Amino acid sequence: MSPRPTLADVAARAGVSVSTASLAFSGAGPIADATRERVLAAAKDLDYSGPNPLGRQLRSGRSGIVGVVVGDALKRSFRDPVSVQLLDGLVDTIAPAGLGVLLIPGPTGPDEPAVDPLIESAAMDVAVMIWGGSSEDPTLQALRRRGIPAVVVEGHELDDIVTIGIDDRDGVAEAARHLLDLGHRRIATVTLPFGPDRRAAVADPDRQRAIRWKIAERRLAGLRDAGVEPVAVYETPASLVEHGTAAAHALLDLPADQRPTAIVAQSDLLASGVVIGARELGLRVPEDVSIAGFDGLDLPWLTPDVLTTVVQPIAEKGAVVGRAVRELLAGEHPADQVLPVRLRVGTTTGPAPAA
Repeated sequence: MSPRPTLADVAARAGVSVSTASLAFSGAGPIADATRERVLAAAKDLDYSGPNPLGRQLRSGRSGIVGVVVGDALKRSFRDPVSVQLLDGLVDTIAPAGLGVLLIPGPTGPDEPAVDPLIESAAMDVAVMIWGGSSEDPTLQALRRRGIPAVVVEGHELDDIVTIGIDDRDGVAEAARHLLDLGHRRIATVTLPFGPDRRAAVADPDRQRAIRWKIAERRLAGLRDAGVEPVAVYETPASLVEHGTAAAHALLDLPADQRPTAIVAQSDLLASGVVIGARELGLRVPEDVSIAGFDGLDLPWLTPDVLTTVVQPIAEKGAVVGRAVRELLAGEHPADQVLPVRLRVGTTTGPAPAA
């Protein structure tokens, strides 16, 4: 068996130095296009696949891995199109830089470890926390101890952490004003989880509150910004259709003069479940109950209905996160960003039913 060709063999075939050949493969540094093409042609002739990735990692001091903390069990995250589309935008942006992702589940209950063991030990150059985080978050504290920079999606504004968010509070307020304009006054809401207490990690109740996910609280505040005090707040364990259906049965299985005339769900999957649950109860949407969501997803199973929803730029948000990751790795200091959202009125909201 002939020995595996080396980078030195490629350099000799191309008539360049080993360092120039290395630059041709890395895509970095000043090297003429003609020289790079000559090196790559020599590599093809010799059936050389490229430098050993482990050696490259040792030389650069980097793993080429971005740790992505999804904030929930992976099996649930991959049922949520929001998580998938955000990851698509992130991966599409970092892949050209030769970066890959390591998906890390977040704690899903008070009996689970506050910090996944991968956070403490896995090789990664940057971490991304998809579902927020605060300065007291055990995951963020573990990353700080290891000196790993982080990008937090939809979390608190932190002095030393890049945060990428959306204007969801104002978006929910706009949806609430839309319902008020239609005459609705008994408005309920179906929320995302407020988050685990993580008592094993934090004993002080005030600090427990601080490390909870803030997305649900921020969107609930949006209703109140519009002057809506919900007649009921139904917290779900996850953003899945079946949880929205359960919420509908809990909120709407009441006499007509007692049930809410409108429901604002904090995700489109939850909202679609509420629509399904309302139909199961024999209610018409929107004649008997109006339903609005959040995300702007394509929901073909609701046809012919088109959900009224607050549209967020999910893939763009992932791309912004990816660009922040690349800037951090380049030694830059990316700015925090808040992306705009917009209300899209569909067929699931209409005038409040007559008393």
